[in-house]
Amino acid sequence: MPSNLLIKPVFFWLSMFVTLLGAHAQTDFPNKPIKWVVGYSTGGPTDVIARIVSQDVSATLGQAVVIENRLGANGNIATESVAQAPADGYTLLVNTLALNVNAILAQGRVKYDPVKDFAPITLAVALPQYLIVGYNSRYKTLADLVQKAKSQPEAISYGSAGNGGSAHLAAALLETRTQSKMLHVPFKGNAPAMTEVMAGRVDFMFYPMIGVLEHEVQKQIRILAVTTPKRYADSPHVPTMAESGFPGFEEYVGPVGFVAPAGTPQVILDKLSNAIRSSLTKPSIEQKLRQLGSVVVASSPTEYKQWLKDDYARWNQLIKSADIKDQP
Repeated sequence: MPSNLLIKPVFFWLSMFVTLLGAHAQTDFPNKPIKWVVGYSTGGPTDVIARIVSQDVSATLGQAVVIENRLGANGNIATESVAQAPADGYTLLVNTLALNVNAILAQGRVKYDPVKDFAPITLAVALPQYLIVGYNSRYKTLADLVQKAKSQPEAISYGSAGNGGSAHLAAALLETRTQSKMLHVPFKGNAPAMTEVMAGRVDFMFYPMIGVLEHEVQKQIRILAVTTPKRYADSPHVPTMAESGFPGFEEYVGPVGFVAPAGTPQVILDKLSNAIRSSLTKPSIEQKLRQLGSVVVASSPTEYKQWLKDDYARWNQLIKSADIKDQP
């Protein structure tokens, strides 16, 4: 018998064995610890949210969920590492808006494609923001601030935690909606930016909701608006951006979600999504996340895929219309 006739059956059975082995690995998932990669420091909002959820997900899946903080390049190092990881469900990225925004701002320089290189799992929470000014600011309403900005270019300054971050982009959106020119003052973090707003050296900033009400009670800041769709339960006295004349800000939120490397089997994506979403909707965990200024979304993989697509289009349009560059 010709040797090639013997080789074909061997390859056939070998391929069948590999297929069955892969199918077993999927149904047996997870059978070892899972790693969630966070591109920011320990103790930051993204890290804390990931750790709260990971504890419950670990119990649900029966395997440890390990948080790995990979800092650098505004989240790019973490993002690129997960894009290159095996597509087996054991390495996930805890993503923020940087997943889309960095790909737009540094197009051609980042080593990933936000659509082609990742498989969405769930949009866990959204992080709305307050628009704050110093307590003694002359601007008592958002209308006061906008009027000054429109009448005198760069007379109004705003702080942020850095170029291309959520606070910067939200203020840039306000600029485009009011057809005004304001002065962006980036800092190395939200805390130092808020300090300057409190002191009145910077006029305003958009700030994540966590901890803001404490500063309001202490009469260090005043809150002019919030980016939630309706008035937030913890601050019913604060009007929404829409009520202040600027609808649509509720769509430009900072996400904290989960994505896996592209090619991860759907059965594994669904198992991960169900475990994370189940955790998010538990009252005790939802309360902890609320205290961090986050709003639980818990979307399905399909819903998150569409949301990320729409989100990319939103930021792409804003970044181009506001002429935002990679560096300030």
